[in-house]
Amino acid sequence: MKTLTLFRHGKSGWDSPVSRDFDRPINERGSKGSKLIGEHALALGLHWDHVVSSPAVRCTETLDAFWDGYGHILHPNWDRRIYLASGATLLDVVHDLPADAAKVMMCGHNPGLEDLALMLIPDVRGDELRDELEAKFPTASLAELQFDVEKWGDIKEGSGRITRFIRPRDLDAALGPEQD
Repeated sequence: MKTLTLFRHGKSGWDSPVSRDFDRPINERGSKGSKLIGEHALALGLHWDHVVSSPAVRCTETLDAFWDGYGHILHPNWDRRIYLASGATLLDVVHDLPADAAKVMMCGHNPGLEDLALMLIPDVRGDELRDELEAKFPTASLAELQFDVEKWGDIKEGSGRITRFIRPRDLDAALGPEQD
């Protein structure tokens, strides 16, 4: 069994004066949502053997805020392929994950993370978690996918199931969509 947790970076600061998109930071709301998700992950007892992330500033800051809430630092492996990647490229990253890791967190960007999730989770009538994710994969949200495989390379389109979808607004209504 392999578990892949997709973590979208926190709300970014579009008003920040940076010359490159790569350098755009998260804003206060993004930091708050990321920390809240970290606190919730700790309360649920979630853990990961391996963390892989885009090295973009908004992902590094999201993980810093998450660790503040989670209480533990998991040292991520930075992979430039994740930065603004398509779902297909992200699947290549998944296939390259370490064989000995059973539970992996991937921190990245939309639309790639959402595309990857929808590619991997079959569209089955009545799958409320998938339907919610398909409607919107908001910033600082976690989607947990499970696969009945022994190797990351065996993960194929439609081979997973979504077991958890946590949005900041689920934990604090003030972080809801009217502000998204």
